[in-house]
Amino acid sequence: MAFRFDRRAFLKAGASALGVAVLLGTASGRAIAKVAARVRPLLRPPGALPEKEFLKRCIRCARCAAVCPNTAIRMSGLSFGIRNLNTPRIAPREQACMLCMKCTQVCPTGALEPISADDYSVQTQVKMGRAVVDKSMCYSYQKRTCGVCIRACPFPGVAMMTGLYEQPIVTDACVGCGLCERACIHIPQAIRIVPVEA
Repeated sequence: MAFRFDRRAFLKAGASALGVAVLLGTASGRAIAKVAARVRPLLRPPGALPEKEFLKRCIRCARCAAVCPNTAIRMSGLSFGIRNLNTPRIAPREQACMLCMKCTQVCPTGALEPISADDYSVQTQVKMGRAVVDKSMCYSYQKRTCGVCIRACPFPGVAMMTGLYEQPIVTDACVGCGLCERACIHIPQAIRIVPVEA
């Protein structure tokens, strides 16, 4: 799929950057910078380099977001901190990653390393984060059988095991795609993806 230059998105990003530059010279700009320093790590697309290297290499081109068939990749706004502005992130509760690996094939700088879409490559090379279950909220841990997250997992019996009452047991093989978080029927969700630390 050929990349198309989006003039409107380019101008919008430029205007955002100009606004940030103006704000940084003000008291409110310094306050934003302090908040940005406390922003939690973002869930990056599959194949992302360690955070510091990723931020150095990512040129905010949005090719990964454009090619994502599930529209799972979103470009971060200013609320995610200045250093993350216009960088790709995934919010599983909104839309999870389907592990198609298309984003890893279009990154022009290697901020996302190319990964094949076969199960073996995904299981051994993708480490976006890890699912964490809040047992105090999870229906299955309250003896009310659910199992929705287990059925949503692309690697059941490998990344997620099944306990009594269909209790989800996350293993080290979890790749952090977020399909379980997206599927969780509890509000707020009882299972969340914790991103790989920066």
